[in-house]
Order: sequence, then structure tokens, then C-alpha cells
Amino acid sequence: MAQLSPEISSTTKQSASAADLLTLRHPTAEDGASIHALIDECKPLDTNSMYCNLLQASHFCDTAILAEKEGQIVGFISGYRIPNQPKTLFVWQVAVSSKARGLGLASRMLTTLIEQQNGEVNHLHTSITAGNDASWNTFRRLAKTLNAPLNESVLFDKAKHFDGHHDSEMLVEIGPF
Repeated sequence: MAQLSPEISSTTKQSASAADLLTLRHPTAEDGASIHALIDECKPLDTNSMYCNLLQASHFCDTAILAEKEGQIVGFISGYRIPNQPKTLFVWQVAVSSKARGLGLASRMLTTLIEQQNGEVNHLHTSITAGNDASWNTFRRLAKTLNAPLNESVLFDKAKHFDGHHDSEMLVEIGPF
């Protein structure tokens, strides 16, 4: 996997408005607290510990991306390569601040993250609860953009895995692409 520094991997992207500039880059450990705050703002996302977000921003920085607007983090995607499926990127969370919604930011971050894998990934997996329409729409759009099939199945069942405390998580598989 290519090791890109945050400075080298930074890409300036233009949003819907010409005046609205967003920067996409890999996170660093110094971003952990801001990432944690963003995820906490983005209900109904599950909030992980700040320590988890620090690990995502440092140990998994090559499979994560964040978006900044005027120096403030407004988007973040965490992911990792599945150990026994190295050509598969699992997207753990997609968070977009209310300040940046409606700009297609989630789709741009996903596409950029896939591109940064330098052709070493040909499948993307994620999990989504049935009622998360925004995520379903984002990943259906991604599958269409990648011209790849999208399949779904139960990954973790509400009763069997979550003891009734969390909605079932559906495994979404996109690929090959």
C-alpha cells in the first residue's frame, strides 16, 4: 500500500459553490479529538471512544480520509483492509457535518479514498442499518459510479449479535470494480 503523507495526499476539491473550497487528506493523530467531535455531531452514527478515533487517524490513516473547510474538519471516513481479503476495503464510518451536507462530499471522499488505494482494492464492504437512508443512497450511488454490483445480506443481527440493543447491520458489498 502506498504510504502518502497528509501533505502529499492533500487534494483541493471544489464544492457546489465556486467559493466553497474543501481539502481532502489523510488524517493524523492530531485530528483525533476533532474527528471524535464530528462523529458525535453526526447522529445516528455510533460514537466510538476518542482512543478508537485516534487509532483510526494514526494506525489506519492510509484507509481513512477527512475533509476540511477553512481549517475545520467537516467530513471523515474510517476504513481498513479486511485481513483475509486484502483487496477489500471495509468502510467503518462515514461522517459529514451538517455544514457540508448536500455537496456530494461523502461520495467524493469515498471515490478519492478508493483512488488512493492505487488499484490494490477491487471490492468495498460496509454495514448499514435498514433505516439509514442517507447511507444507502450514498453507497448505491457509489456502486453506480463504479459500474459495480451491490449485494446485501445480514452481517450482525439485532437479536443474535446485539442482544436487541442495536438494529441489525446489513453487509453491503460493492464489486468487483
